[in-house]
Amino acid sequence: MTRTKTMAWVGGALYLLAVGLLVGGAPRASGTVHGVGALLAASLLVGVVRRVPLLALAMALCGATAVVVGPTGSARASLSASYQGEFLSYLAVDLVVGLIVATCARRASVVAVAGSLIVQLLVISGFSHGDNLTVNVVIALLATAAACMGGLLSRERREHALALRSQEVAEAVIAERLRIARELHDMVAHSIGIIAIQAGAASQVIRTRPTEAGEALRAIEVTSRETLSGLRRTLVALRQADPGAAASGNGAALAPSPGLADLNRLVAATADAGVRVDVRRSGEERALPADVDLSAFRIVQEALTNVVRHAGTGRCRVLIDYGDEEVSVEIVDDGRGANGNGADHGLGLGLGLGLGLGLGLGLVGMRERVALLYGDFSAGPRPEGGFRVTARLPLPEPAGVPVEAR
Repeated sequence: MTRTKTMAWVGGALYLLAVGLLVGGAPRASGTVHGVGALLAASLLVGVVRRVPLLALAMALCGATAVVVGPTGSARASLSASYQGEFLSYLAVDLVVGLIVATCARRASVVAVAGSLIVQLLVISGFSHGDNLTVNVVIALLATAAACMGGLLSRERREHALALRSQEVAEAVIAERLRIARELHDMVAHSIGIIAIQAGAASQVIRTRPTEAGEALRAIEVTSRETLSGLRRTLVALRQADPGAAASGNGAALAPSPGLADLNRLVAATADAGVRVDVRRSGEERALPADVDLSAFRIVQEALTNVVRHAGTGRCRVLIDYGDEEVSVEIVDDGRGANGNGADHGLGLGLGLGLGLGLGLGLVGMRERVALLYGDFSAGPRPEGGFRVTARLPLPEPAGVPVEAR
């Protein structure tokens, strides 16, 4: 930073030196020569323009005015006949004015434009007469106006780009919040539903059948631990600003996101809640992309949660088809359909726990997951009774290892 500042001030000093050499070293040169020399010398002010724009404008004005006023004889005669030399001398001034309009506050821009115009008009009025005066004034006004327009367009373009970036950041934050909300809903709603059912069963048989009550309590413990592990993993993902937090956590916090490989654990937990799940796989099985694998697992998890909570049946069927271009998931039960299981899909009433875990979030969450992967989703009662949930998730690559239907 110090080196850059020093180079900027050195450039400013060299600019003043160059202007002095133009004025004193070539007094009889034409106005065009002085104008070109002043324009080239203005490139030395780049560092000052970036740091102190108004000071750079003042230096450019002083230099251009000195080049125009300083030469005598032929230069003065040339200026009275033509605006060539003066225009080239003040072109660098107009460029600095445009930069100030583009980057500085409105008050500084007004001061820069007004100061530049006043100086140029004073010089023109002192060295031009008759028709030349009118032509030179018009040229000065047009050059300043062009610089101002260029600065305003650059400012608007930059502000528009900033607004777009801010909008993208806001949309990314909203998308991340929705993703976290879906994860928490799928994780917590399923676990709380299992825990509530197991707790209710345990409270009913704790005196008459203590063995079954103990099994229900153990299921509650296992489900609670798994839920806490998932919550810790989510919190670790939210604390990316502190990488040491994840490194110092336990293994559960760093465990990978669940997928279809964890379906057996989900089936076992559902069986503990009183619903037997028949899982069938077909097609060419493969390691799925993380987002597809997680979405497929969460869809099955949410559907099984609804079966346990509302279908009023003791069994359901899960079909997973690994296609060449997509993986399809279907969950079917023969329960109460739209009056039972479908109630949660349509209204998301949950278990009445007052935790806001339902309210339609199950169906909305599944539909959003599928939409983000550009797939197809449907859920509704079956004509023959029960409820069906289907989801088709596109795959980026063909499948690999064949799996017999079973």
